[in-house]
Order: sequence, then C-alpha cells, then structure tokens
Amino acid sequence: MKYKKSEISAAQIIAAATRVLARQGYARTSLMDIAQEAGMSKGAVHYHFPTKEALISKVLERACDKVAERTREAWGRGGSTLESIRSSLEQLWSVRAERTDEAAVVSDLIAQALHDESLRPQLAAYYRFAADQVHEHLMSHLVGVGLRPKVPAEILPRILIGLLDGLVMQEIVEPGALGSDAVIKSIETIAASLFEVDDAKAGTKN
Repeated sequence: MKYKKSEISAAQIIAAATRVLARQGYARTSLMDIAQEAGMSKGAVHYHFPTKEALISKVLERACDKVAERTREAWGRGGSTLESIRSSLEQLWSVRAERTDEAAVVSDLIAQALHDESLRPQLAAYYRFAADQVHEHLMSHLVGVGLRPKVPAEILPRILIGLLDGLVMQEIVEPGALGSDAVIKSIETIAASLFEVDDAKAGTKN
C-alpha cells in the first residue's frame, strides 16, 4: 500500500508541475511553486524528485506522451485517404494551437533547450517519435494513392512538424493571426508540392 500511495503522490506532483510550468514557464518555476500547487511540502516533492531537473524530465515525458496520444487518435480515424490526412493535419495543428498545458510545456522547454543542453536529448527523442508517427501514417497513405516524395522520405515528417511548430509559435505571440482553415490548406498545398505521381502505381488504380 505504501508503494501505491507513493506512486499516486508522484503523479500528483507531476500533474501540479505541468500546470505551473504551463502557467509560469520553466525559468520562473521553483520546486516550492510546484509543492504549493500540489498541496505538499517542499520536502515531500524532494522525496520523489531530488532535483528540479529530475522532475522536469518526468513532466516532459508525460507532456510528450499526451501530445503523441492526441496525434495517434487523429491517425486512427476512418474515412477516405484524403479525409484521413486532412483530419490528421487538423489534429496536429489543434493539439499545438489549443495551448493545452502539455503543449505549452513542450513549447516552453524547446525554447529553454537553446540554453540548457540537459533538455535536448529528451526533446530530440520527442521529435524522433513524432517524425516516426507522421512517416508511418502519412507516407503509407500517400504512397497508397500513387504518390511518391520528391525529397528524401525521412525529411518529409520533419518539414511538416517544423511548419506546424513554427506557425504555432507565431500564433502564440500574435493570437488570431492565423486561421485554422488557412493553416491546414496552406500545409496541404506545400505538402502536395513535395510529391509527384508515381505512374507505375497510379496506373494500377485506373
């Protein structure tokens, strides 16, 4: 029972830290802030996470998992190939633009990683996982309808993610500057320019 209680307490601390980090940012958040948010003593937080860095690592892991979960849900929806791709793009955008606590934490820590090298390996792993998700689902759909990439296939997911992350940062500093429909249509247009018809495969569908 003690182990279970300890596990619950750790989860409460991670949840509290996510809320505070989303609200205040990494640079302005202390362990005391997190302890107060969790309704615990600073000593209790230290018991589970000896350093701020150890706690941030778990918070980042949880935040990335949440963002990835939303993305998986989008890829899993039915419909035609084009409908599925558009639905997925909409979800990839909304999970960023809605500014959920998890998305806010990831964005803030990416900015912090410019100066804090300790954050980079885990964020790099997040980007690799996100790119693998996009490659697995988007590429299979597009190749399935007879399209092939004009650029190396492994670069395409990075381009898409880069577009989304870059645009959402602009939306953060200038709310309302970008409409969701305009973003999705623009990304679809850009993505389309990176593919060409594979005549051999397209011919088999006629």
